[in-house]
Amino acid sequence: MTNAEYIEAIDERRSRRAYQNRHLSDDYKNIIREMADAINEKEGLHFVFVEDATPAFKIFAGKFSMLVLCGPDSQKSREDSGYYGESLVLQCVYHGLGTCWVSGTYNENNVYEMLQLPKEERIYCVITVGYPREKLNTVEKTMYKATHKKNKSYQDMFEYCDEKLPEAYAYAMQLVEKAPSAVNRRPVKFRYEDGVLSARVEEPYSDKSIDCGIAKLHFILGIRAKGLNGHWTLDNVFEEMHPQRIKFSAEQ
Repeated sequence: MTNAEYIEAIDERRSRRAYQNRHLSDDYKNIIREMADAINEKEGLHFVFVEDATPAFKIFAGKFSMLVLCGPDSQKSREDSGYYGESLVLQCVYHGLGTCWVSGTYNENNVYEMLQLPKEERIYCVITVGYPREKLNTVEKTMYKATHKKNKSYQDMFEYCDEKLPEAYAYAMQLVEKAPSAVNRRPVKFRYEDGVLSARVEEPYSDKSIDCGIAKLHFILGIRAKGLNGHWTLDNVFEEMHPQRIKFSAEQ
């Protein structure tokens, strides 16, 4: 997918809890597995695709699969799960599938039994995937109203900002406004000081770090859309990468 297609998917995405009564095609299943395997190999995570996720849920309707986001018990793995999990979500959404980040409304013990995970691994959350119904059902409408009473603007996400954000950063933060988070709480706190942008959450060893990872991906996509590039350090500081300039010697 191109960067522009990811941003299109950000605008299209919304949590779906009602799916059609048919499972994903084999083509979709294989593609999602391949994407998850590539992330696992590169990032040291353990994303597992489960074809039939319905036994682990009560309030979701229809037939759907799920990605179980697992990994070592660390803050970095939590953030990486959010970052790369959201990249999978956006790819699924762009290709017409419905998704939902889920952290509490499923039977976690049931999922542990399904996967037979080693004790040292944690399940951070799951992402349901399926063919969405054309219209929202009552549960979806109720959940949306309950969690979207007032969206937090990106300005409210800053605990400190000593000057006006560069245009590219402001645009990227507008995409962060659209990042999903548990009950729409948006717990990530940003700081812009002396030209440096950083991010943090108050409880890093919780699912808030997953929200942080999702927000960081949205920011990166926004930066790239404005022709810039960069990466997040392990300390959650954004480092902008400038094109290298060729230096010529004064002596010819």
